[in-house]
Amino acid sequence: MKHTTKKVLSFVMVLTMLVALCSVFALADDPAPIKIGGIGPLTGAVAVYGVATANGAQMAVDEINEAEGYTAIELNFQDDEGDAEKAVNAYNALKDWDMQVVYGTTTSAPCIAVSAETNTDRYFELTPSASSADVTAGKDNVFQMCFTDPNQGITAANYVKENELGEKIAVIYDNSDAYSTGIAQAFVAKAAELELEIVAQEAFTANDTDCTSQLNAAKDAEADLVFMPIYYNSASLVLNKASEIGYAPNWFGADGMDGLLTLEGFDASLAEGLMFMTPFDTTSESGAAFVEEYEKLYGETPNQFAADGYDCIYAIWAACQDAGVTAETSPEDACEALIATFTSEDFSVDGLTGNGMTWSTNGEVAKAPFVVAIVDGAYVLQ
Repeated sequence: MKHTTKKVLSFVMVLTMLVALCSVFALADDPAPIKIGGIGPLTGAVAVYGVATANGAQMAVDEINEAEGYTAIELNFQDDEGDAEKAVNAYNALKDWDMQVVYGTTTSAPCIAVSAETNTDRYFELTPSASSADVTAGKDNVFQMCFTDPNQGITAANYVKENELGEKIAVIYDNSDAYSTGIAQAFVAKAAELELEIVAQEAFTANDTDCTSQLNAAKDAEADLVFMPIYYNSASLVLNKASEIGYAPNWFGADGMDGLLTLEGFDASLAEGLMFMTPFDTTSESGAAFVEEYEKLYGETPNQFAADGYDCIYAIWAACQDAGVTAETSPEDACEALIATFTSEDFSVDGLTGNGMTWSTNGEVAKAPFVVAIVDGAYVLQ
C-alpha cells in the first residue's frame, strides 16, 4: 500500500513538473509586445484631457491583449502637464524605454514640439486630440485621430448658417493658443464666405482671469451668438462673467468644450443650451457600451478624448498587423511601414469616433463631427 502511494505521488510530481514546463514554453513562444509610448497631461490645468486619453487607450490595450491571449502591445504613458518642454522630456524618456510608436501628445502646443522631434528621429506618431494644423504641417510621419482646427471652424460656420443660430455673431478666442486661434480664423473666414455677420472678434490669453472687456464688446455689438473655440476651463470663466453682467446669448464651441460639466465647482446651469462639436456619439450601440465599461473602470463618464484615445490604439494595432510590424521592428522601419499603411487606399478603421476613417498624406483624418447641446446638465446629440 505504501509502495503504491509513493508511485502515485511520484506520478503527480512528474505531471506537475510537466505542466509547469509546458507553461514556461508556452510563455516563451508568445511574441514580445509592440511598445507604444504615450504622452499627455495627467496633472495640471488640462489634465481632464490627458487622463481621458490615457484611460481610453489603456482600455483598448487591455481588450487587444485579452483577445490575442498574450501581451501583444504595451503602453507607457508619460505626463507632460500640457507643457511643450515637458512633453519633449517625456518623449526622450520613452525613447530610452525603447518605444516603437508614439501615441500623443494630447494637446496641440506640446504636440507641435514633440512632432518636430519624431519627424527628425523617424517615429510614427498618432495624436488623439492635438488638432492644430501645425501638428502635421511638413511632417509625413504625424497623423491625427481628431478633426483639424480648420475643419472645426468651417464645420461650425456651416452649422450656424444652416440652423440660423444667430444674426449677429461675436468670436471670443485665446490668441495665445494655436488650437483656439486656428479654429477662430477658419470660422471667421468661412463666415465671411457664408455672409454671416461677425460683429466682434475678441481675444484673451491663457493667463487672463477676467474677460469682462471681451464680453462687454460682444454685448455692446448686440451679438446674439458667441462662438468660443476655447477649452472648458476658460469657458467656465466666460460663462460665469457673462452671468454677472447679465449677458445671455447663444453659445457655440469646439471640442475643447468637452469636460465643462465635470469641472469642479462649476454651476452647470450657466451652460444650459450651450452647443459644441464632438466626434463621439454616445447614443450609438458601441458608444453606449464604451461609456458603460469606462464608468465601471474609472467611476466617471468618459468625454470624447477617451474615445479618441481608444480609437488611436485600435488604429495603430490594425496598421501594425497590416504592415507586419512586430516587437523586433525598429522605430525607423515601423515608421515607414505605418506611414504607407495609413495612407493606403485599402486601409480604414471603424471606431467610436467614426466609421470607415481614412487618412490623407498630410495626416488628416476623414470623418465628420457631431454637434451636442447641454440640456438639463447632460449632453444631447443634435
